[in-house]
Amino acid sequence: MTVRTTRTTAVAATAVALSVALAAPALAATPAEAGHDATRKAIEAAVDAGVPGVTATAQDGRSTWSATAGVGNLKSGKPRSAQDRYRVGSITKTFVATVLLQLEAEGRLSLDDTVEEWLPGLVQGNGHDGSRITLRQLLNHTSGIFNYTADEDFGRTYFLKDGFFEHRYDTKKPGELVALAMTHKPDFEPGTSWNYSNTNFVLAGMVIEKATGRPYGDAIRDRIIKPLHLTATSIPGTRVTVWQPSSRAYSKLAETATGPTYDVTKINPSIAYAAGEMISNSTDLNRFYTALLRGKLLPREQLTEMTTTEPVNEAIGYGLGLMKTELSCGVTVWGHGGGIHGSISEAVTTKDGSRSLAFNLNGDWSGDTGAVIEAEFCGKKPAKAGDRAGSDTKHRVDAGVRFAPPRIG
Repeated sequence: MTVRTTRTTAVAATAVALSVALAAPALAATPAEAGHDATRKAIEAAVDAGVPGVTATAQDGRSTWSATAGVGNLKSGKPRSAQDRYRVGSITKTFVATVLLQLEAEGRLSLDDTVEEWLPGLVQGNGHDGSRITLRQLLNHTSGIFNYTADEDFGRTYFLKDGFFEHRYDTKKPGELVALAMTHKPDFEPGTSWNYSNTNFVLAGMVIEKATGRPYGDAIRDRIIKPLHLTATSIPGTRVTVWQPSSRAYSKLAETATGPTYDVTKINPSIAYAAGEMISNSTDLNRFYTALLRGKLLPREQLTEMTTTEPVNEAIGYGLGLMKTELSCGVTVWGHGGGIHGSISEAVTTKDGSRSLAFNLNGDWSGDTGAVIEAEFCGKKPAKAGDRAGSDTKHRVDAGVRFAPPRIG
């Protein structure tokens, strides 16, 4: 479910998740219900592979199951909580796409409008041409616009140790992020291929602001967060902290998955903006994706648009800010993954919204998120530790979804 960058730059090459030994307390689960044993083992395996801690919540009809493993604080040994808030990275994209589709349903814009119509002169240079790119192509990553987080200088400045500790509190404006992307050539001609680009959703957030006359976060709060009572969900803007209850977030901030572990909890998330700045928890994410897939947030026409996918590989299709994944047992789940410094998250649900899972790892260098999803929906127990490389290749796509050092979006 999680997508990583295809670019083989020095920064992108650090996307190697290795098994790293970290001491952690035994798994705790509440309540102890049948049917989640494989998921418990997969969560515990992530901790064995080096992740400090994991929190997960599954919803099946009216039944809710939550479990935690490992620690939320390496210094104190405090365990993670099922109520933990965490940075959700590119899961933000589904919220943004939902708002744009709502605006389309209201007749305030069309997904066939061009970027140039809404943001004149912004997407120009080095072969980029906003008059040839539609809003739909932003949302399904067929625009060809360069991914600004793949810029090597940006990576060194914000995702490696020396740059991070000097610049972690910088405020970046969305126009600056787009301008950085424009210094590179497009990945391909609009509509001719698929490649994940965080720049697409920076632009999508700016279009929401142009269409509504307000910050894009206000639209998400008014249209999604408040109606669904997502009490743990927020758009932090430039706020550097995560409200309690929450755990610490950890990263290697290096080109390898070994070496010292750093606390990266505090960061100005404006470097992610509408591509990945939001904060939530597992309960809220399950509620959001369940409501979305059940048609509670979008009319049928717009939900059909959102779930019309572009093929990414044999198992994954990408719709409008929404991913479709066929698991090994034939079950299909919909949702998104994402990360930001020290935080890797996944949230998925079945098409009818009857079963959902959301979870978070508070370390960004290890852990097989695909194994957790397979365990919950297919009952598939994780491979032995010696067989794991710390990353799932079947359910991830090399396309840049992470905002996490070294994986971005």
